[in-house]
Amino acid sequence: MAAAEPSKRRSGGGGSAQRRTARDRDRESGAGSAAQVMHSAAEQLSSLIGTPPESVSAIKPTDDGWEADVEVLELERIPETTSVMATYRVTLNAEGDLVAYERTHRYTRGQIDRR
Repeated sequence: MAAAEPSKRRSGGGGSAQRRTARDRDRESGAGSAAQVMHSAAEQLSSLIGTPPESVSAIKPTDDGWEADVEVLELERIPETTSVMATYRVTLNAEGDLVAYERTHRYTRGQIDRR
């Protein structure tokens, strides 16, 4: 009976191999992961506005691709809590190319949301 147990373990590993295959199919079809899209959105926005992003605060898939909110330092001040930040909404198509962006919000770094 002990010999049958190792074969059960081996046969159970097939599920993870099937999941890896599905992920590979997604990559081959051009579908990107959220992490890849976040990096791409930040990088492409940075090359357009000439300012490196601080972070990506939101990302969501849309019917045509992805939408992300990227936080950017627009004006550095001392103390840092008074620096001016901006949120840019970035729209990417299904291939991950930036097709639109707009500044949606400006605020000081030390500001807390009032919602």
